[in-house]
Amino acid sequence: MANKFAVIGLGRFGNRIARTLSQRGAEVLAIDLSPDRVEQIKDEVAYAVSLDSTDLKALEAHDVQHMDAVVVAIGENFEALLLTSALLKDLKIKRIITRSSSPTQTTILKQMGITEILSPEDEVGINVAQRLLNPDVITFFELPDGYEIVEVVTPHAVVNKSIADIKLREKYNLNLITIKREFEEIEAGAPVRVMHTIGVPKPTSTLFEGDLMILMGQRSDIKKFIEINR
Repeated sequence: MANKFAVIGLGRFGNRIARTLSQRGAEVLAIDLSPDRVEQIKDEVAYAVSLDSTDLKALEAHDVQHMDAVVVAIGENFEALLLTSALLKDLKIKRIITRSSSPTQTTILKQMGITEILSPEDEVGINVAQRLLNPDVITFFELPDGYEIVEVVTPHAVVNKSIADIKLREKYNLNLITIKREFEEIEAGAPVRVMHTIGVPKPTSTLFEGDLMILMGQRSDIKKFIEINR
């Protein structure tokens, strides 16, 4: 069953998120107050509708409350963004991901209890879509022909196993570029946790809980590896 997402606000940022999610097989409800923006995207997503996202009944009428996640990408009207986010919290949405255009806006959103806050200056829409579809992927870099380089939290099923035991190439057609691991160090007389790259992994290298695996391969193979070993 396809993931179901709503994207509210179809400026350049929201439009890119909605299109990318749809291209990757998600069922997307695209929402904007502007009929022109809705018209531009209607043929590329499952549903596109022009409505006022600060109207609770309008949101409920389009089953926003049943979405796996909702992205609030409104950029030009912070009041509308705040009201929309508040309504989504009232609807008990599983995940609310909200745009912020300044540190002040981020502070206000955090005070509302919004924990996933995005800045278009820091993240492009395609990366947001990847995070929605694969929460285990921390960062990724898209390559031509369906290949990606991704940073993945080590799945539970492969923790404490060696690279040779996992058989990344044989079973999943993936290459492990390196591993990032936290170490405790002393700074200014106090212990701190610092992330280090451990270099080129050997077949005997063991993966530990909390390690980040830097993988390269086809998008479908990466998804398979994550889902099988989650």
